Amino acid sequence: MSPAEGADAVERDRVVAAARELAEAEGWAAATHRRLAERAGVDIEALYRRFPDPAALMSAVAVQGFADLAAALAAARAGAGDRVGWPAVVSAYLDFAYANPEVYDAMLAHTADLTLGRDPAPGAPRAAFAELRAAVAPLAAGRDPDTLAELGWALLHGMVMLTRGGRLRPDTQEQREEMAVARLLAGP
Repeated sequence: MSPAEGADAVERDRVVAAARELAEAEGWAAATHRRLAERAGVDIEALYRRFPDPAALMSAVAVQGFADLAAALAAARAGAGDRVGWPAVVSAYLDFAYANPEVYDAMLAHTADLTLGRDPAPGAPRAAFAELRAAVAPLAAGRDPDTLAELGWALLHGMVMLTRGGRLRPDTQEQREEMAVARLLAGP
């Protein structure tokens, strides 16, 4: 990587980090090009060349979010040691989603071109799906691990969205998580 490319990557990372912080603090509507240029200390024309519209910026934040989610899931699986990693992955996934609601929405509600289970998916979404698959593969017991990972992803995503929307009873959150871990994906 040339020095110019390295500086360009650093500047891009600053803009993506600023967009993420601003979106989490004030919502996506606040992440305007002008505010991001000021916050990241970059030229607004350069920012527009790199991210011509809000969708391009949101997509970059979403890809970074998928990379962060994949890392969190991998760490959770590794921390499980010899035990099945699914319970740790459930906790890590839910923790990430609740701690980063605007990034999570960018990843899974606002950028339909970034998918976890379909090929060809970009690297970061593919890595997140691979971590989900690795966590449920020991539970497959003759079932297709990809389908089981999709089911686990759908379950977790549904829990996140319904909980955040206030549509599930708050006092049963722990019970739902326990059922997702111990019962729903248990072997046949």
